[in-house]
Amino acid sequence: MADTRPVYLRLRDDIAAAIIDGRYAEGAMLPSVRALAVEQGANPLTVAKAYQQFQADGLIQVQRGVGMFVEHGAAERLRQTERENFLQNEWPELRTKLARLRVNPSELFDKL
Repeated sequence: MADTRPVYLRLRDDIAAAIIDGRYAEGAMLPSVRALAVEQGANPLTVAKAYQQFQADGLIQVQRGVGMFVEHGAAERLRQTERENFLQNEWPELRTKLARLRVNPSELFDKL
């Protein structure tokens, strides 16, 4: 199933995952808007919009003329937010689908 959400939201999710996973460590500089746009094949304005939300949420800090840096504590804050979103929005649908298909949770763990 294709992701039909706007590109900036998909980029936002990719950046959040990179922060949570430690690919963008706390205190580290993020790629510039242009560099990330080239890497992702996206418009720089789209990347800027994705970064803007992180800045508004206090997860990155902009140092004019230097770059953008991941705030300390950002990974844990993002992890908590993503976890809450999963449990409230994604898990109920997933649980319903598992029940409909009669998938036993132990079957899932056997696949790990």
